Amino acid sequence: MSCTGEIRNIGILAHVDAGKTTLTEQMLYVCGAIRRPGSVDEGTAQTDWLEIERTRGISVRAAQTSMTWRESMINLLDTPGHLDFAGEVERSLAALDGAVLVLSSVEGVQPHTENLWRAIQASGLPRILYFNKIDRAGSRAASLAADLPALLGGYFLPVNAVLSEGGRDCAVGQDAAFLEHLAEAAAEFDDAIAERWLEGESIPQEELKRVVAEQVRAGRITPVVFGSARQTLGVDTLLDAVTEYLPPAETGEQELSALVFKLEHDKAMGKVAHVRLYGGTLSARDVVRLRHGGGRPEDETRPAEKIAQIRKCNGQKYFDVGHVSSGDIAALYGLTSARVGDFIGRVRQGTSYTLANPFFRVKAQPADSSQLTALVTALQELSEEEPLIDCHWEKTEREIDLNITGEIQLEVISALLWDRYRLEAQFSPPSVIYRETPLTVAEGFEAYTMPKPCWAVVRFLLEPLPRGSGVVYDGGRVPHDRLFYKYQEHIKTSFYTCLEQGIRGWEVTDFKCTLIDGGHHTIHTHPLDFFVATPMAFMNGLKNAGTRLLEPFIRVRISAPEDALGKVIGDITGMRGEFDTPVLKNGVFQLECCLPVATSMQYPVRLASLTGGRASFFSRFDGYRDCPEGLGQDAPYRGVNPLDRSKWILYRRGAYTE
Repeated sequence: MSCTGEIRNIGILAHVDAGKTTLTEQMLYVCGAIRRPGSVDEGTAQTDWLEIERTRGISVRAAQTSMTWRESMINLLDTPGHLDFAGEVERSLAALDGAVLVLSSVEGVQPHTENLWRAIQASGLPRILYFNKIDRAGSRAASLAADLPALLGGYFLPVNAVLSEGGRDCAVGQDAAFLEHLAEAAAEFDDAIAERWLEGESIPQEELKRVVAEQVRAGRITPVVFGSARQTLGVDTLLDAVTEYLPPAETGEQELSALVFKLEHDKAMGKVAHVRLYGGTLSARDVVRLRHGGGRPEDETRPAEKIAQIRKCNGQKYFDVGHVSSGDIAALYGLTSARVGDFIGRVRQGTSYTLANPFFRVKAQPADSSQLTALVTALQELSEEEPLIDCHWEKTEREIDLNITGEIQLEVISALLWDRYRLEAQFSPPSVIYRETPLTVAEGFEAYTMPKPCWAVVRFLLEPLPRGSGVVYDGGRVPHDRLFYKYQEHIKTSFYTCLEQGIRGWEVTDFKCTLIDGGHHTIHTHPLDFFVATPMAFMNGLKNAGTRLLEPFIRVRISAPEDALGKVIGDITGMRGEFDTPVLKNGVFQLECCLPVATSMQYPVRLASLTGGRASFFSRFDGYRDCPEGLGQDAPYRGVNPLDRSKWILYRRGAYTE
């Protein structure tokens, strides 16, 4: 596929079953990239090529495809809509220049739609809304669109209009008032346009579109397109809106900078690193060095690697290109050490938004004990593709730990193990993933001065922060002559790797860490000494402060018949939940509540029983809160604990193997 015009990297995002994969197929068809659109129901969709996707009719992995429209190359990422696979959406957002958020014209703004909207906003991406399924019974696209400012906030510009017949939405067309809407939108954000418009001047449509496009790209205006992907209604209008309003990729940057945003494994070619190129060019046989975006100690010693091949992909189909330039997306082969989040060349700082929160952990064992090593290898490979799985092999216990977001993700892991590796696994019942946080203000100290040659002194101050604050690191206060600034950077880098496990075995959060003192020796200090000392100082600080467990909560939205309200509220109270005032309308109540994950794992099943199957239920992650003493569970420390000082030093110096 060749194109001499601009490149646009866009993502299709939606709540599950809103029709985004069908829309992707129709966009490819209208652009002439495929001869006939595939079907999700028939398992022939271009971007749903995994066996589990075809059999279940849902997307579980982000899939990339390309097309050409109005002389522009559009690289499109079709992302999963189910909350269990929101990690794919998070990683895709980092590679995009704009997004299309698909809504159902029947259901409207659904709970996960709100999550996606917030993620798009936090990522600073311009967006277009596509109201799908206007041909379905119950479509109320126009009224739903009118509610958008109140539900989502912002300025929304209808690009086309819904045409109704017999009280039912059935088609789309050019809105007779489109020019007026366009002028109003431009005037809202441009004083010069407003003055000319109020004076009755006829302003050229292209000038108005140019002003509106500037505001769309600044995130102030969101174009809205109505249509039906299944009937190919409004698809060409959407493609026009993508090329007219969403920004093209910047292609002028000469300094090499490429982000690895997705990994796959090919049976014949090995690891496949999907990259977004922000600057420079890459060619087959180039020798490159990978660095993690967050910085890691081992980045200093990672070897250079040669790019064996560069390909573009359309769903499951790949074709060689041999070269990729700034602004484009491609798949690189030969980079065996690549990980999600790695950069080639300059590390580019961006914003991120957390959509996926795995708050369950399971243990895996092979159905055939002789396949334990094969299962470990397979799950570690899947963990590279989906880092949130965070697979850990406990050698001493001969156990495999996995983090999961829900039961559907576990089903997908099982299916992938069989389809790709012909392995069967057995999983333990899920247990809750807790976190921990310091109880009090305390200092952590380590003087790593023996056995020579070494010299690294680190002193931290740990201070608890309110829930949801995350981790704040304050460094750079120690004078350079006492602790070289490069060593202070080593401490900072090492500090962030310490957060995965605290003294109770869980990730540490909601605190501030300040580097208040430290020291080096001009002769004895080795650059890696602070990567040995920092974890010991940090764990010493946690031990001095003590920690409390934090447990995950979900926010639940329930709709059910009014006669079940008392039973539902009683059940929520029994789960240690909190609820808002219910809203009653036409014999149905709507209720929002917050529930501890530990007590609500099987709540959808129980809710169905309480309401005779007449309830609707949706949940989303709602943060961590203090866990009552005695109700949480500590986790064994994985690996060598820095509190075991002698063993830790030997381990980091390569004299001890776990």
